[in-house]
Amino acid sequence: MSNATLSVALLIVSTTAARDPSTDASQAALSDIIEKEGDGKWELIDTKIVPDNVIQIQRQIMKWTDIAAEPINLILTTGGTGFAVADNTPEAVSALLHKPAPGIVHGMLTASLNVTPFAMMSRPVAGVRNKSIIITLPGSPKGARENLQAVLKTLPHACLQAAGMDSRSLHAGGVKKLEAEAGIRPGGGHSHSHDHHHGPESAHQHGHSHGHSHGHGHGHGSLVRHTTPSSNPMSNDPSLGPSRRNRESPYPMLSVDDALSKIKEHTPAPEIVTSKVDRSLPGHVLAEDVQARENVPAFRASIVDGYAVVVPKDGNLKGVFPVVSVSHAAPGDVKPLKEGEIARITTGAPLPPGATSVIMVEDTILKTMTEDGKEEKEVEILADNVQEGENIREVGSDIKAGTTILSKGEQISAVGGEIGLLAAVGVAEVKVYRKPVIGVLSTGDEIVQHDRPGDLRLGEVRDTNRITLMSAAKEWGYQVVDLGIAADKSGTLEETLRDALRQVDLIITTGGVSMGELDLLKPTIERSLGGTIHFGRVAMKPGKPTTFATVPVKNNAGERVTKVIFSLPGNPASAIVTFHLFVLPSLHQICGVSPAGLTKVPVTLAHDFVLDKTRPEYHRAIVTVGKDGNLIAASTGGQRSSKVGSLRGANSLLCMPSGKEPLKKGSKIDALLMGGIRSEL
Repeated sequence: MSNATLSVALLIVSTTAARDPSTDASQAALSDIIEKEGDGKWELIDTKIVPDNVIQIQRQIMKWTDIAAEPINLILTTGGTGFAVADNTPEAVSALLHKPAPGIVHGMLTASLNVTPFAMMSRPVAGVRNKSIIITLPGSPKGARENLQAVLKTLPHACLQAAGMDSRSLHAGGVKKLEAEAGIRPGGGHSHSHDHHHGPESAHQHGHSHGHSHGHGHGHGSLVRHTTPSSNPMSNDPSLGPSRRNRESPYPMLSVDDALSKIKEHTPAPEIVTSKVDRSLPGHVLAEDVQARENVPAFRASIVDGYAVVVPKDGNLKGVFPVVSVSHAAPGDVKPLKEGEIARITTGAPLPPGATSVIMVEDTILKTMTEDGKEEKEVEILADNVQEGENIREVGSDIKAGTTILSKGEQISAVGGEIGLLAAVGVAEVKVYRKPVIGVLSTGDEIVQHDRPGDLRLGEVRDTNRITLMSAAKEWGYQVVDLGIAADKSGTLEETLRDALRQVDLIITTGGVSMGELDLLKPTIERSLGGTIHFGRVAMKPGKPTTFATVPVKNNAGERVTKVIFSLPGNPASAIVTFHLFVLPSLHQICGVSPAGLTKVPVTLAHDFVLDKTRPEYHRAIVTVGKDGNLIAASTGGQRSSKVGSLRGANSLLCMPSGKEPLKKGSKIDALLMGGIRSEL
């Protein structure tokens, strides 16, 4: 086979990415596969993005196949291969092909169907136009990566044939020589890997229907994954049964800091929306600076009860003056004031035109009243050396129109003055980051409603997690959807999650993330939903099997978006600890809150604390402020992850290191505050 480098062009088909290229994740995934697994045989020379439009798809492909000075050897499209109304890439490409390549299509589908039955929802097309091989890949980065990995090793051979290389010389040496050059072992293995064990991490999951060992091949050529289990961990395949499940987790153990970094990296960016300035605004974060539309005050106003006057040049106002008008805070017309006249005025009322100062009522004496005794007629002023502008709020002295009153990134509180400030300057709407909608789901056949009447049967457990997590999320200001309880059946769980992803932005599940044969969340996320698990184990206590994943979905507008799934441990203490430690920072990031996560403060230990020997622990505790102003932390009691009582009264998580010796009373430690600090006073 020729050693010449083969050219690759990538066409991203996405209306969303055409508007905002930063939303595309497929280019990076496919470029990585071509570079790292292409054995140096490929060069990506061009990448283009077009919307889901047949004409634009065909026009770009024909530029590469028909017009380019040097034909592109391999054209990969990604996106638009599903059943959505806008998905028309297969139709656009099929019309251009001179020769179909059903074997390549079969190879991709076979590999994908070994990952999830939903691969049948993809409609790949492959074939030849002029001297170029064209292959359509799914829009999901994970699906596109799997499809390309399945056929990549054989594509140099196909491209050379399509480019016009003599078949006789190309096939000289037979199939064995071709397999060796492609890095494919006879029977479907790869020369770069000899690990053919039957665990779910293996890339050779074709079931048992072939009737022979995976190690001896199944006649599918290169229809296998190209990554080793250690570099691409994969969850259990539930269809293989308990005897074939992982005996230990395939996911690397991350530190808490590394896990938080993953969350920060993969949590979707905030979405900007317009919100009215009303009672729904508190809790939102501003997405733009806000300027005052009006001056405050909008008119010259008195800051005291007294008398508006026109100050003479010498400043001497001692004497008796007629009261010619009254100015109240209520709106209305006020007649002009002349020197030698005064007008009674109340706090906040506008000054009459011509008035230059206000004399406090305490500096006056009533001299005469009207005949009915209801109004003042004459008032004696006792002040001299009066200056213009005394006791007056000038126009814009509080806030000038056009000045920035609130900055981008500020959070609107219900107890602060932000709402009043916006209202005062006439701002009716502001740009804010949309707060995500959260769905909370419990999983497990053993879980029953917490309020179900009657006694529990053997093995049943009341659902404490769902109501606890829903309450916690609402306390932090988020809208919550109750997703109920899902049974330990992969189809049921998948259906529940797919329905939830249409309703909410972030899903929190509890249970089903450990190592049991019925712990189905990780397999469902990876194999059925096409999601990516960014971590599946954290070195901490409690909460070791905490899982963070993202799933690509299409919204109602047909745009591809990313949604988040947190799968938390089923034990109650683990669930609430990991919610505050991991879920909350992600929620904060989605809606623009910074810094994200719980507030950290230093505290003094009220007593000795036993440490876990191997893992850092997030110890449920009660933090109080002493008479001396110091913060004191006391344990809530036993910290076993299944112990519901350890949550009672807890307002903090103590960040305890691992160690063999206890931390002594009086030691300083960091605490993450989940609630308000209590007082000993």
